[in-house]
Amino acid sequence: MGKRLPMQGDKTIVDHITSGLTKVAAALRSQAWEGGTERKLTPTQGQILAFLAGRSAKAVRLNDIAGELCLTAATVSDAVITLVEKQLATLTAEAAKASGDTSLWADTALLRMAGVDAEGDGGWRRYALALLLFNALGVLVVYGLQRLQAGLPLNPQAMSAISPDSAFNTAVSFVTNTNWQGYGGESSMSYLVQMLALTVQNFFSAATGIAVAFALIRGFARGAGSAGGIGNFWVDLTRITLWVLLPLSFVLALFFAGAGVIQNFDAYRKVALIDPVEYSQPKLDAAGQPLKDAAGNAVNETLRTTEQIIAMGPVASQESIKMLGTNGGGFFNANSAHPFENPTPLTNFVQMLAIFLIPAGLCFAFGRMVGDARQGWAIFAAMGLIFIVMALAVMQAEQVGNPLLGQLGVSLDGGNLEGKETRFGATASALFAAITTAASCGAVDAMHDSFMPLGGLVPLWLIQLGEVVFGGVGSGLYGMLVYAIQAVFIAGLMIGRTPEYLGKKIESFEMKMVSIAILVTPLLVLVGSAIAVLVDPGTAGISNPGAHGFSQVLYAFSSAANNNGSAFAGLTVNTPFYNLMLAAAMWFGRFGVIVPVLAIAGSLAAKKRLASTAGTLPTHGPLFIVLLIGTVLLVGALTYVPALALGPLVEHLQLFGVH
Repeated sequence: MGKRLPMQGDKTIVDHITSGLTKVAAALRSQAWEGGTERKLTPTQGQILAFLAGRSAKAVRLNDIAGELCLTAATVSDAVITLVEKQLATLTAEAAKASGDTSLWADTALLRMAGVDAEGDGGWRRYALALLLFNALGVLVVYGLQRLQAGLPLNPQAMSAISPDSAFNTAVSFVTNTNWQGYGGESSMSYLVQMLALTVQNFFSAATGIAVAFALIRGFARGAGSAGGIGNFWVDLTRITLWVLLPLSFVLALFFAGAGVIQNFDAYRKVALIDPVEYSQPKLDAAGQPLKDAAGNAVNETLRTTEQIIAMGPVASQESIKMLGTNGGGFFNANSAHPFENPTPLTNFVQMLAIFLIPAGLCFAFGRMVGDARQGWAIFAAMGLIFIVMALAVMQAEQVGNPLLGQLGVSLDGGNLEGKETRFGATASALFAAITTAASCGAVDAMHDSFMPLGGLVPLWLIQLGEVVFGGVGSGLYGMLVYAIQAVFIAGLMIGRTPEYLGKKIESFEMKMVSIAILVTPLLVLVGSAIAVLVDPGTAGISNPGAHGFSQVLYAFSSAANNNGSAFAGLTVNTPFYNLMLAAAMWFGRFGVIVPVLAIAGSLAAKKRLASTAGTLPTHGPLFIVLLIGTVLLVGALTYVPALALGPLVEHLQLFGVH
C-alpha cells in the first residue's frame, strides 16, 4: 500500500493530498468513463473510494485521511480515478482552512458560541430531533410575539393582540414555510412582528427545507464508511442562512426598493378621495362572522367613505426573502398584486424568477454532490417539462373568457380578466399562478377564485402533486427524489432486478418511508376537506354553494397540507375551526414528510455505494425522465381525481352547458 505519509503537520499533508487530487480531477474526465459506462474498480480501489466518499471534509482532518489509509499521495491519485470534483473542492477548502483561511469565521464563531461542533456529524434521528425542536420553538416565539404585540415597540398603528387561534395558525404557517394568512397583514401585524417574527421565520423555514434536501443528498453521496451520518442540522441551518439566503435577499431587496417597492417605518397615511366611494360588504356579528338571513344568504350593508388609509412599512426586505424562500406571505393582504409589493411588470417578472431561482439551482447542486451532473439535469428536465405543460394549460384556459360575462355584454377580448391586475393581464397572471403553486410559494398577483374552472384546476393540481415541480426551496428537490426512488422501485419490479438509485439499493425500509412521505399529504387533504364540508363550522365559511364552494375548501386544505399558502379566496378561514384544522394540516404536511425523508437519508448513507453495471437502470437519460414524470402523475395526481371531479371539472361542465 505504500509507505505512510509523513505527519509533520496539516500543511504538508494538505500539499501532498491536494496535489494528488488535482491529478485525480484531471484523470476523471479522460479515464473514468469508457463509452458512457463507469469504469469498474478493483476491490482495493473501491474500498479507498468508499472511504473518501463516505467522509465529510468538515468531519475529518486531512491527517486522519492520510493516516487511516496509510497511502502516499501518488497512490491516492493513481487508485481513486473515479473521485469526483466535489471531493477535490471540499478537500481544497479544508486545505485553505489548515493554511489559516478564515473565510467561514462568522458561522464558525456563532456555532462555537452556541456550543455546536462545526465539524460534527450525526445520524438521521439526531438530525430530525434537532430540526423538530428548533421549529417547535419557532412556533412558540412567533405565537408569543403576536399575542404581545400591543405592548411591543414599532407599532405606530397601535395594533392589538392577535386572537389565540389566529396567532397559532399564523405561527405554524410561517414555521412550516406555508405562510397561510387568514388576515390582512397591514391591518393586523405591527412592524416589529412583521420583521422579528414573520420575516425571520421566512429565513429559517426556507433554510430548514434546504438542509433536509442536503441531508438526503448526503445519503446518496456517502458510502458505508459514514456510519449513516447525514450531517449536523445546526451547521446546515446556520450556513444556509448566512451564505445563501441573506446575501441573495439583500441584493433582491435593493432591486425592489429601487423599482418602487416601499421600505420605511412611517405611520400609515390618511388621504382624501377625489370622489366618495360606496361599497357593500357583509355585516358581521360579535364573533366576526357574516350575518345570514333566513335563506342562508349573507346580509350586506352599504357603506360610504371619503378617505383612505394607505399602509406603509418595511416591505422590500420582506418581499425579497418571501420570494427567494418560496414563503409567499405578503406584507399586504393583496400580496403580490399590491402596487407597493409589485409595482411594475418588471418587478412581476423578477419575482417569478426569484421564486424558481433556488429550487432550480438545487437540482444542479444535487448533480455535483453525487458526482454526476447528468443526474441533476434529469431532475431539472422532469420538473421543467411538467411545468411547461401546466403553465400552457392555465394560460390557455384563462384566454377563453367567462361565457356568463359575455352574455351580459362584457367583451371577452384579452381573456378572463376577472380578479386580475390590469398591469399584468391574463397571460402574465396565469403564468404567475402556475409558478407560485408549482414552487410552493403562496404569493399571488391574481385571485385564483376568479379563474376559469380549468384555469383554477391547474394551480390546484400543481399543489396536490406535492409541489415537486421545482417546489419549495429544498422541499421540491427532496420531494422529487422521493418520487425518483419510487420510480426506480417500479422499474426494478418490471425488469426483475434489485432497484438501485445512484448506486444505493432501494429496499423495504426505504419504500416504507417513501409510502409515508407520499401518502401523508393526500390523507390530510381529503380527510380535512371531507370534515369541513360535513360540519356546520366548515360550511359556514363557504361563500359559494355547490361545486365552487367545494373547490374553495379543497384548495384550502391542499394549500395548507402541501405548504403552499395561496388561497382561492372566497372562503372565510380566520375562524377557530379553520385556524386549528389548517394548522394541523400544515404541521403534519411539513414534518410528516420531512421525518421519513431524513430516515431514508440515514438508511442510504449507511449503505455501500455500488458501481454501475450493465444491469443498472440509467437514471440520467430520457427514459428515466419519462418514467419519473409518469410516476409523479400516476402516483401523485390520480389520488385527487375523484375530488377534482366534484369541484373544478363539474364547474367547467356547468359553466359551458355540457350535459
